[in-house]
Amino acid sequence: MMKLSILLFATLKEIVGQGEYVIELPNSATVADAKSELARRFPAVQPHLGTAITAINREFAFPEDSLKDGDELALFPPVSGGAPYAEIVWLPDAPFSTDDLIRRITTPDTGAVCVFSGMVRGETVAKEGIIHTASLNYEAYEEMALEKMRQVITEIRKQWPLVQGVAVAQRVGHLQVGENTILIAIASGHRDQGCFEAARYGIDRLKQIVPVWKQEIRTEGDVWVEGGYQPTEQDRLP
Repeated sequence: MMKLSILLFATLKEIVGQGEYVIELPNSATVADAKSELARRFPAVQPHLGTAITAINREFAFPEDSLKDGDELALFPPVSGGAPYAEIVWLPDAPFSTDDLIRRITTPDTGAVCVFSGMVRGETVAKEGIIHTASLNYEAYEEMALEKMRQVITEIRKQWPLVQGVAVAQRVGHLQVGENTILIAIASGHRDQGCFEAARYGIDRLKQIVPVWKQEIRTEGDVWVEGGYQPTEQDRLP
């Protein structure tokens, strides 16, 4: 095993609660392994790791770069001067705070936020009667799901250019009745600048192109729920 010094800055430091952290990893570990371990210890930091810049001993590093004992691994957000509004795509495997996501996509010039939040429904009225659901299991093709979430945000910005911050969070794993399954939050300067329409478009589009599936745990037996949408050429990444 080897020991690494992890240096955290800005938002990452705030979430973890300290600017320096020491971890132990196998001798063959890479930058990606270190980030995974950090996410395991501090789940709240996971949404920020996809865009976090890394450096080994004060030189830019990349996920596949190897680490060695005594290295100093720094993680920090992109430097100031990038996109003015936050974009969050996240596949959490535990309950999350809606208020926290809203806080992270708003700025002093935000005057409206529209939130769509899906929930695990315990009873569903169907032709054959009431279906009782005890819980759900969500599974995702995670790498592709995150890419397609970003694609949805890009499409939203093209249609509603006045939209500010956007957050898309889709739960994975086992969920109980009443828990949030998905959240789409759209911020804008005013309520008439697309936040309502963008939130509705976002949830509909996610159900078309983001590879996430659910298994309903029912009293009469477990069922994987499948949709009917078939992708077209227009659904490819631009």
